[in-house]
Amino acid sequence: MKNFALLIAALLLAVTAPATATAAPAVPKISWKKCGETPALADFQCAQVKVPTDYDNPRAGTTTLALTRLPATDKAKRIGSLFTNPGGPGVPGVSYIHAVGKLAWAPEVRARFDIIGFDPRGVGASSPVSCFATPQEELAAFTDEPVAPMTPKEITTKFADATKLAAACRDRSADRYAHMSTANVARDLDLLRQAVGDEKLSYHGFSYGTYLGATYAKLFPKKVRALVLDGPVDPAAYSGSNGDRRPLALRVGQHLGADEVLDQFSAKCREAACALTKVGDPEQVTERVLAGLKKQPIRNVLPNGTTYDVSYDDAVQVILSALSAPTSWPPLAGLLSIYAKAQAAGTTSVTLTAAQAPGELLAMSPRPEEYTAAAGNLVVCLDTAAAGGLNKLPRLADEADAEAPHFGRNRAWNATVCEPWTTRDRDAYFGPWQQEVSVPVLVVGTRYDSATPYRSVRTAADYFPEGRVLTIDAWGHTSLGKSACATTAIGRYLVSGEVADGTVCAANFGPFDPLPTK
Repeated sequence: MKNFALLIAALLLAVTAPATATAAPAVPKISWKKCGETPALADFQCAQVKVPTDYDNPRAGTTTLALTRLPATDKAKRIGSLFTNPGGPGVPGVSYIHAVGKLAWAPEVRARFDIIGFDPRGVGASSPVSCFATPQEELAAFTDEPVAPMTPKEITTKFADATKLAAACRDRSADRYAHMSTANVARDLDLLRQAVGDEKLSYHGFSYGTYLGATYAKLFPKKVRALVLDGPVDPAAYSGSNGDRRPLALRVGQHLGADEVLDQFSAKCREAACALTKVGDPEQVTERVLAGLKKQPIRNVLPNGTTYDVSYDDAVQVILSALSAPTSWPPLAGLLSIYAKAQAAGTTSVTLTAAQAPGELLAMSPRPEEYTAAAGNLVVCLDTAAAGGLNKLPRLADEADAEAPHFGRNRAWNATVCEPWTTRDRDAYFGPWQQEVSVPVLVVGTRYDSATPYRSVRTAADYFPEGRVLTIDAWGHTSLGKSACATTAIGRYLVSGEVADGTVCAANFGPFDPLPTK
């Protein structure tokens, strides 16, 4: 299924109060061990713990959670543990910390906190859900599904595939999905906090991880020490408790955010005389390429050995994905210029080198052995309100595309699987979202973020009595690697609790600037 790994969806709203467990669950004991013999993981420790599958009946069964930690470098001044979530939903936290744990935080944070990542229940190595017997079977089942259907035939295919996927997930993993909501991940997080011996939680959540952070704050308001919500979603829009009945991605404004950031792409490309300027004005060339792809896909011979026919909706998805990472803007400009030249020459096939193929394009055409099943992403179907039926989506897609050409239709159809979804988690939390946390909470927003648009930053902060906003005047999704100023401010807050409201930090570099060598 094209773009299945990036699937974001919504489900029928059933507002409930937080569940109260009938008995206090036992705090698990953690036995930290080496993460393996790989030299890159020598400084990390790994563990598995068991938590209740159902917090309403803690003795009924357990779920295994995988976690990792990067110990504090100054044990004498150690404050405690910094828990993290990389977003998604459905992104494993263990491999994320292995990749960025030594780089993402200021030295004082590394010195004074154990950095902890965990795979949320149902994800990665934490009792994972599955919808197919193998990732390869899943890949084969959705090979021809359109990302954003435009014709009646494509819409019929999209409906059928969504129904097939929902049924496959129900048949293989309904018992696990039934306890996989973000509220239960928050309950797991509180048990992990107790297991490491912290009186209160210190937490840094990115993207969807901000929704987890907001949910934790609602369920355990007196247990928050420090909370960084980085690339925030408005939890009322995410859950659908604001009454907006459009699909999730439209409620949080991803189509509008992408439209704004595409304008930035064109402007910065123009300023830098990027590859697109060699064939015309960046904005005009991009529009010509997309118009041409509506009529005739371009066959891409990719450096990973696969061949992929890029249609209009594929190209929109590649652009959308690349806009979230400014380091992807130069290769995106190069790819669009190659397409423009091919179209001008009447060519319907291009052969791309490794340097010419953006990672976002390669991700759409993985070799079967590289494909990663995305069943864990579908926790979103347990947490958010759906549009109210598959048949509403064509109209909503047309309306969204009028608001934000190209991206409106793409984001509207991102919701399909949760329309026929039937599995529910009775412990899911949908609001209200006004918070009772007494300590300052830091909400971090990047000015040009297409995935979690900047317009939600102040809203997300205002749910907290002491919400503080840090703005990064940069491009891309979340703060990671964007600004030394922001890294310092986040570190100061995590260590001391000190944070000002309204701070603005500059970017380390622009999207088309040469990357730093150090």
